[in-house]
Amino acid sequence: MNTLHNTSSPPGPLNPYANPFHLTIKDRIEHLSYPKTFALILITSWFLSATAKWLTNGKRKKLAIPIWGYRSWFEPTLLLQARFVMGARQLVHEAYTKMPNMPFVLKRYDADFLILPIRYLDELRLIPLSKLSNKGANVANLVPEYHGITFLLTNNLHVEVLRKKLTPELWKFIDSASTELSHGWDISLPHSQLAANGNDWVKIDFERTVRDLVSRMTAKVFLGDPACRDETWLGISVAFSIDLFTASFTMKMFPPWMYPVVAPLIPARRRVLKQLKAARVIVGEQMRKHASLKEKRAQATRGEVSLTAEEAQDTLLDWMLDHGKGDEVKVEEMSARQCVLTLASIHTTASQAANMVFDLCEHPQWWGVLQEEVDDIAKELGPPGLAGGKEGAVSVKEWCVRLEKLDSFFQETQRREPPIMLGPQRLAQQDVTLKDGTFIPRGTRVAFPMLEHQMDPQTYENPNEYDPMRFHRKRHESPDQMHLHMAGQTHPNVLGFGYGNQACPGRQFAVAEIKLIMARMLYEFEFKFADEKKGRPKTGYINEMAMTDWNARLLMRKRVR
Repeated sequence: MNTLHNTSSPPGPLNPYANPFHLTIKDRIEHLSYPKTFALILITSWFLSATAKWLTNGKRKKLAIPIWGYRSWFEPTLLLQARFVMGARQLVHEAYTKMPNMPFVLKRYDADFLILPIRYLDELRLIPLSKLSNKGANVANLVPEYHGITFLLTNNLHVEVLRKKLTPELWKFIDSASTELSHGWDISLPHSQLAANGNDWVKIDFERTVRDLVSRMTAKVFLGDPACRDETWLGISVAFSIDLFTASFTMKMFPPWMYPVVAPLIPARRRVLKQLKAARVIVGEQMRKHASLKEKRAQATRGEVSLTAEEAQDTLLDWMLDHGKGDEVKVEEMSARQCVLTLASIHTTASQAANMVFDLCEHPQWWGVLQEEVDDIAKELGPPGLAGGKEGAVSVKEWCVRLEKLDSFFQETQRREPPIMLGPQRLAQQDVTLKDGTFIPRGTRVAFPMLEHQMDPQTYENPNEYDPMRFHRKRHESPDQMHLHMAGQTHPNVLGFGYGNQACPGRQFAVAEIKLIMARMLYEFEFKFADEKKGRPKTGYINEMAMTDWNARLLMRKRVR
């Protein structure tokens, strides 16, 4: 007999007022709402995971370093991990302040972080990638096996192309990107609104505008024409990073053994897979063009034929197709690799530019200083919008290398607002023992308290003071300092791009992009906060990641000269 229904009436929907003790477990689960189902999976997985850890705790090699953050002996580890999600900034600050120059451990849901003092930085720089890997740490954060990007763990073609092609030929590619910046400038900025209202102030989502511009510039360099103006590709290049990080963050709220159950439930992951599928169509077409032009390009090299501008273009995709091997040059992997290249080339670049303008709006006395530098260069070389973009125009390099004050401004913003508070990060691929005996077990995440170090009075004088000429003064202290303290250079006190031989390989390209965009913004427009009373939009933190306020809006107008 069915205990839920009267035998005289047909089965119907579950009666919400029925005695709960009469409901079977199966019926209760089936009628849970989606949020309750998700919560049930989460709580169950946490319980089972904690039990498994407790049972195996004595069999694992441990870090002999104190864990920071417990409020009492009785606080469950689960609550400490939960506080890390939104409270990592405070946890790191407290640990750094109360345990100066001492290692400590922080607990994230999916991993424990060994936070080392900066004094270990140079020692770790010399430890090979096979033992301590930034790739291992960064890729693991993306849960690659569930997002179709496992190739990141097996080869480095996407890194090699930056080191062997982009960086050696940097200014050629920046000149190319500047042409697409000029094209996007007419599309992404609200010129018609400014003209329609007599150049009164217009509200703008500045970071989104810069993302649009950067996505066009990077697509020009990575894929070339016509893909760089394909709205579908531009949409993928912006959305892929957001959805991949969202999906990965959600999955890492669960223990790894729950991933097969959780992954299909995450909408962002489904979007990632759709984006990869759409990317195969666009990148596949570019790959077919490359194959069909190979012989013609060889003939052009011998002077036998001539090429159109589109046929002659040189892109990072071309280099990867010429130098890749095996699966690396299959459309599935190559298209996914192009998506991955957008991860660090669009959003962090846009966030840096947004933070620079936020800092200027908060300290408006510096507008004139930077505008004067841009104006002086423009008098000699022409407006920044012409650099590299038209026949006979000066090279972008001539513009960028002379923007010394803007360069210093870039670094001061990055010092105060790095994209991540814990970095550089490494994953121990095997057990490592440091010179002082500190033992790092295999599988440990290692990181440095980057933000705290860069805001430490022992690192910088008056670190809380906004001083955009800080690095400009350092460069001009003596002739041998001129090529140091520049944006994009690695230094133990400036870690936004990493450090040592595992530093960001595309950092010089990112710096040049931002200088190009900022020079044009300074030359053509004025900005201020949309809400002066609220002031500078606050940076938020999710785990160790810094997030600009995507709801922030600025007012802009054509510059009044």
